[in-house]
Amino acid sequence: MIPFNGPVLVTGTDTGVGKTVATAAIAAALMRQGRSVEVVKIAQTGDDDDAAEVTRLSGAPARALAAYPDPLAPFAAARRSGLPLLDLAEVADHVLFSPAEVVLLEGAGGLLVQLGAGGWTARDLAVELGCPAVVVVRAGLGTLNHTALTLEALAHRGVPAAILVGAWPHDPGIAEYENLTDLPGDRLGWIPEGAAALDPEAFRLAATEWLALPEAP
Repeated sequence: MIPFNGPVLVTGTDTGVGKTVATAAIAAALMRQGRSVEVVKIAQTGDDDDAAEVTRLSGAPARALAAYPDPLAPFAAARRSGLPLLDLAEVADHVLFSPAEVVLLEGAGGLLVQLGAGGWTARDLAVELGCPAVVVVRAGLGTLNHTALTLEALAHRGVPAAILVGAWPHDPGIAEYENLTDLPGDRLGWIPEGAAALDPEAFRLAATEWLALPEAP
């Protein structure tokens, strides 16, 4: 199982897989262990405020390092807005100087989406920091291929990873149940569909049941 000490990347197989709620759940579970946690949304695009949602659900401090108005991949959104692109070294320095025991780094879209200057990706940041990754995955059809490709891309650069099902449906079908058997990689758990609608205190308590995280060393 991957360690939760220092920086940990939270990425996904695609956009809309539940990274923000997963990040909030991980933060809540770690804080229930007595750990100090900071959440960093690497780049926010569009009208959503993922950092505020993480704080609302988990209680952990969270902020975005860059925000772009168009709901696009960060590289394209920055280009359209004329706002500056994030620098990989500067982002890494921000993370390394955090006083928190665990810094959860929420990406944007999938693993290899371009996030900043020169086209660097969430995988490049994980390599720069030498940190592990949580891959948030879908439950249904198509997830086996997407998950295997994402884990392979991380392994190719020496990034250890575990997976987390981002939204387990209320009425799962045969594909979802079979995927529980066939999904590759170490598993941290699953988050029920609609978890973000829970009262924050209920969310924080339930997070410890959804996830199997290693205890603090």
